[in-house]
Amino acid sequence: QVHLVESGGGLVQAGDSLKLSCAASGDTFSKYTVAWFRKAPGKERVFVGAVSWGGVRTNYPDSVKDRFTIARDNAKNAVYLQMNTLKADDTAVYYCAADERVAPSVNHPWAYDYWGQGTQVTVSS
Repeated sequence: QVHLVESGGGLVQAGDSLKLSCAASGDTFSKYTVAWFRKAPGKERVFVGAVSWGGVRTNYPDSVKDRFTIARDNAKNAVYLQMNTLKADDTAVYYCAADERVAPSVNHPWAYDYWGQGTQVTVSS
C-alpha cells in the first residue's frame, strides 16, 4: 500500500496560480495511477485529473482541461497539480488518490484505494 500526503493549498485570488503536491511513501509509487479529486462544501467529490504510472498519459475533465496540469516525478515519489487561472468555483479541498489497477481514464472516486488527507484551496473573487 501507499501513503499519500498533499500540500501546497492556500488562499489565492481569482486569476492566480497554485501548485499542489502529493508525496507518496510505502509501496513502489511508480506502479500507481494517481488522480486528483476535489470536494467543495455540500458537494460530492469531483475528479479533476489523473496521470498514468509512467507519467505519459493524463486525463482531465473539460472543466479544468485548459487550466490544470498533472505531472509526476517517480524518482521523488511525487505528483503535482498545477492550477492556473483559478476561479472562485475551484475552491475546495483537494485530494490525491492512487491505485495500481486503474487507468487515468477512470474518474470515479470509489475506484481508488489510497487517499491523502486533503489540502484546502480557497480562491477569492
